[in-house]
Amino acid sequence: MQATFRIRRFNPESESLASYDQDYVLETQPSDTVLDGLIKIRESIDESLTLRCSCRGSICGSCGMRINGEATLACKTKVISMIADGGTLHIEPMKNMPVIKDLVTDMEGFWEKIRKVQPWLQPKGPEPKGEYVASSESMGHLTGVMGCIMCGVCVSDCTVLEVDRNFLGPAALAKSYRFVADPRDGNAKTRLFALNTPGGMWDCTRCMECVEVCPKGVGAMDRIMALRAKGMEQHVPSTCGSRHAEVFADIIRQKGVLDEPMLAVRTFGLGNIPQLLSFIPTMIQAFKRGKVPKIGIFHRAIPGIRSIQRIFREMRKSR
Repeated sequence: MQATFRIRRFNPESESLASYDQDYVLETQPSDTVLDGLIKIRESIDESLTLRCSCRGSICGSCGMRINGEATLACKTKVISMIADGGTLHIEPMKNMPVIKDLVTDMEGFWEKIRKVQPWLQPKGPEPKGEYVASSESMGHLTGVMGCIMCGVCVSDCTVLEVDRNFLGPAALAKSYRFVADPRDGNAKTRLFALNTPGGMWDCTRCMECVEVCPKGVGAMDRIMALRAKGMEQHVPSTCGSRHAEVFADIIRQKGVLDEPMLAVRTFGLGNIPQLLSFIPTMIQAFKRGKVPKIGIFHRAIPGIRSIQRIFREMRKSR
């Protein structure tokens, strides 16, 4: 099968310091991965092509890059699964990280945020005579998150990091959950309080990009949601994030439908006039799209609201 590899190139030693696309035409086999093709280009066509790889088996996470607009591992992506015969593969370095050269990105910012969440056990109490033992049942739910290979793919496609570099990011937050939920760790409350700050667990917008692109099924967004729930159980100080979650659920319990104007008012408080006034343009757009009731000020409860309230009561009992 013939394939065109359109690779985003960048050379820091170039005078222009501008990235550009360069095409390479290859004959590929049905078994070839994108990484196989890139190595062929480097070894047979253009030795200046720079990429990072190691295990070639989806273990080390070195070959993270964007292929056809989505971050993934080149070693586990078959060419034939991405394009038809004669098609073009668009290959770029990962986003949200500085590019060193061609497809190689600087991971220092990634590791800095991982270190920031203190990714090691912090047990409390007397030291046991032997190992710190945890039952299989208590550790079973951590199997998925412990499968993270630190490839940075989720960070590359995180939509929050595109606009807020202060955000810890999905990888660091998932790693934090791995220790918050570990029964051997005695510092969960302190960890949760540290994550209850700007850039922490409440800044995720739940776009699910990290879930979509993760090559190991870690489900970073799900771990972030679990961190929020654990934080509220530990009574972390109230923030807009925690108030939003609580008010959202309370409005559904009361009315069975989301009252978006009231959600904003109750989240930020009537005393926060500047913040509420800043929402006026959004409110106008919401009104045009039927998100604000045209008759009356507040949404009314939907028919059958008692059934919804019964669900909430049962959920409280199950806790």
